[in-house]
Amino acid sequence: MLKRTIRAGGLLALLAMAALTTLRAQDDKGKPPVYTYISQWTAPRAQWGEFLKNDDEEKSTLDKPVADGTLIAYGSFVNLIHQEGEPTHGSWMSATSEGRLAKALEAQWSRPGLTSPMLAASKHWDYITVSRIHNSRPGTWSGGYLSGSQWQVKPGDMREFNELEKSTLIPVFDKLLADGVVNSYSLDTEDFHTQKIGLAIFYFTTPDADALDKVDKALSEAFDKAPMFGAAFRSLVDREGHRDFLDRVRYMTTK
Repeated sequence: MLKRTIRAGGLLALLAMAALTTLRAQDDKGKPPVYTYISQWTAPRAQWGEFLKNDDEEKSTLDKPVADGTLIAYGSFVNLIHQEGEPTHGSWMSATSEGRLAKALEAQWSRPGLTSPMLAASKHWDYITVSRIHNSRPGTWSGGYLSGSQWQVKPGDMREFNELEKSTLIPVFDKLLADGVVNSYSLDTEDFHTQKIGLAIFYFTTPDADALDKVDKALSEAFDKAPMFGAAFRSLVDREGHRDFLDRVRYMTTK
């Protein structure tokens, strides 16, 4: 089971370690950007079955834009930690440009299922994020998990926050990716802001439940080598803006 200390205390300690060491030289621009459209829904519980049928209809239209290069990834998830009025289901699609993402969205908007009474009765949120700190392995998976945290970075501190992530957390996840423990990871910010500026979201996906324990173990081993103080990380974020999430992945494809 994922421990809150990994989300808050452990990550805090790991980032603090970076503050006491010399940061590795980094390309400020990072990797080529990946843009992700995230759609989340609060479906009435009695209509979850109908919602999943609509979700499967969406999946059937996404392999073509992946094949022709419009998209590089897509997936669907179910929230495992329910809160009143918060999303119960969601999906994502990723592209290497805003234009390609918009092109894929236009194709989705023409689907008949989008006008169903079930969706009309559901609360709905959309986001577009961008990431230059990311990695993934190609493949298609059913099941697995999507987990992570979001933080509110203080004004003017995003670059330093990213450097701390790249020098500490990212090497751990690159090793997990190479070992097949995780399928993907990404540190995202909003591309089109719908929330307070400074939102940073780190997430990863795993192929199965056992991999969650392996991630915990790898992070715990890294935290054991870190100092006890998290002053550096605490100075960069507003802790009131911190949230965790754990979702069940219904399906995902990465090119």
